[in-house]
Amino acid sequence: MGLERFTAEDPIFVDEDVLRDSHRPEGLIERDQELTEYQSSLKPVIKGARPRNIFLYGQTGVGKSVATQMVMDRLREDQQQYDYLDVEVVDIVCKNLSSSYQVVVKLVNQFRDFEDKIPTTGYPPDTVYEFLWEHLREVEATHVLFVLDEVDAIGNDDDILYQLPRSNDNGNVPPEETKVGVIGISNNFTFRDNLSARVKDSLCDEEIHFPPYDANQLRNILYQRAEKAFVDGVLEEDVVPLCAAMAGQESGSARQALKLLFKAGDLARSRDMTEVTEDLVREAEPLVKGGQVENELESLPTQSHLTLYAILKLHERDELPAKSSDVYQVYQQGAEFINADVKTDRTIRDRLSQLKLKGFLEVEEHNEGPKGGSYYLYEFGDIRPEMIREVLEDSMRLEELF
Repeated sequence: MGLERFTAEDPIFVDEDVLRDSHRPEGLIERDQELTEYQSSLKPVIKGARPRNIFLYGQTGVGKSVATQMVMDRLREDQQQYDYLDVEVVDIVCKNLSSSYQVVVKLVNQFRDFEDKIPTTGYPPDTVYEFLWEHLREVEATHVLFVLDEVDAIGNDDDILYQLPRSNDNGNVPPEETKVGVIGISNNFTFRDNLSARVKDSLCDEEIHFPPYDANQLRNILYQRAEKAFVDGVLEEDVVPLCAAMAGQESGSARQALKLLFKAGDLARSRDMTEVTEDLVREAEPLVKGGQVENELESLPTQSHLTLYAILKLHERDELPAKSSDVYQVYQQGAEFINADVKTDRTIRDRLSQLKLKGFLEVEEHNEGPKGGSYYLYEFGDIRPEMIREVLEDSMRLEELF
């Protein structure tokens, strides 16, 4: 059968981009309380005072990054009416950064032209920090706000979260010239709990929790997007409530709910249907769920990939469930083979805990009494090892291991 002609006619969608992650809504509904807290925390900035350091936490798809973008845009806009104020926002995503050193390098390079950027290795940490302080001392802004999204990727190596919030207090950046503030955003609840005491004191002046959306909130979000995304009348009456209920029960993630609604519409379009039905939503759910798991695996930082690699090798040797010490031994071999930073066993135990929270691993506690003590055994959760292998094989950083 030959190729069909491309055509712009679409009986289902008016603007499907409205349902994508990249879409910036005009307003963030169902997050009034969090937005109010956010703006209140930044009130000192607009008055010219020292910023308060803010820590945002909550699972993926609950509005943390969108809220940050909206609040920063409003701050940039409103500062223009004050002659004494010049706020600069430095925004990076830490997803693929596994250490404070890598974060500092990326921050330094934010201030540099392409030909002057520094490599990710080769400089002592103190030198890289001094590069950053020099740039901050030279910047003409009254305030610099650093937004570190997905900062949990750095694990226990949280020195940057101590150094940066205290850069004014430690004399690295004179506050009378430039006032420095930090906004950390984490998808991982345990990351906040595992921060060192000195970092909690420095970073968490204000903490804002973004809880999962419930089904009613997700329904309102979907109706707002669906009005612009779909042709009038193509959605069966119960399609939006069903998508909201499924996503609310599964994760409370608006991202998942929007993907489910889009996939149901996409199935209708691919079959030349003129209506999106409940049956299509139910058909779309396992497709979306499988794709989300793979996307989540791909988005994990290198150290988490190496931890999964260790579990995979033990699985292939039929040595699961395994103790964390056995996992660490294989992890260390893999990290050394690809010349990655070898983290401590404690850091890898934290990675194992994070992977368990995401549903990739299962853990069982064993207690052998006073002599044997207690320990945990790890194995794969409700996920195919074949999928793990496929994702890791496709990772540029880990491909040498296969």
